Amino acid sequence: MNHSSLNPQWHYRTPGQSLLRWLGWFWLVAFTVVCWQIMNENTIWAFVSDAPQQAADIGGRMFPPAWGYINNLWHPLWDTLNIATLGTLLGVLFAIPVAFMAATNTTPSVRFVRPLALLIIVSSRSINSLIWALLLVAIIGPGLLAGIVAIGLRSIGFVAKLLYEAIEEIDEKQVEAIRATGASGAQVIDYAVVPQILPAFWGISVFRWDINIRESTILGLVGAGGLGIQLNASLSTLAWNQVAMIFIVILGTVVISEWVSARVRQAVL
Repeated sequence: MNHSSLNPQWHYRTPGQSLLRWLGWFWLVAFTVVCWQIMNENTIWAFVSDAPQQAADIGGRMFPPAWGYINNLWHPLWDTLNIATLGTLLGVLFAIPVAFMAATNTTPSVRFVRPLALLIIVSSRSINSLIWALLLVAIIGPGLLAGIVAIGLRSIGFVAKLLYEAIEEIDEKQVEAIRATGASGAQVIDYAVVPQILPAFWGISVFRWDINIRESTILGLVGAGGLGIQLNASLSTLAWNQVAMIFIVILGTVVISEWVSARVRQAVL
């Protein structure tokens, strides 16, 4: 008698699943090889081999940083903070109604309004703030306004996505209790929905502001104001010690904004 038929062995995967797994690995390796070949077509490896020496040369020119140049950075730094803060406020103002239209439990229409809101969220998140700034500089001209609007447009999708997910996770019992009192739709949102999402809203907004501090530092590279303008000017003149000073200011600004963001999120969450 065949004992294997009496004591069948257990396998983690079925033969079909194992075959699909190996096919997946095969196509992954094949895709990696194709990508490597495409990358090698336009790569000049002589430059790549020389990269460590070039990096060491530029790094040597950066030190010591031009500490006296910091006096030229205070105004661009202030512009950068304004771009990040005002852009975040602009994005949040537009994100709030979009989030309520996107959430399944607050949208006026799941069939028509919600897809439109989701399209706005995806459109905002799919375009980088630097690209938004490049387009806006061409439309409204260079300056802080282009940077503020670019940060705002980029922030809408981020804030609205996280906020509508928070709206969908609220306790519906509180909503039913307020609705049972005969409250209108606006009153239900005001007394049942908003109090539940308010901590998440503040946390999301401050987190986005922290991200926008980082992004606003480079918008000046395309003419949207801030520290990026000074960085672009120093790079154009190969003033590497000034570039090092700008990097130090950016690093300090990001560290402080991260600390503020963490403290605010701890306070509201």
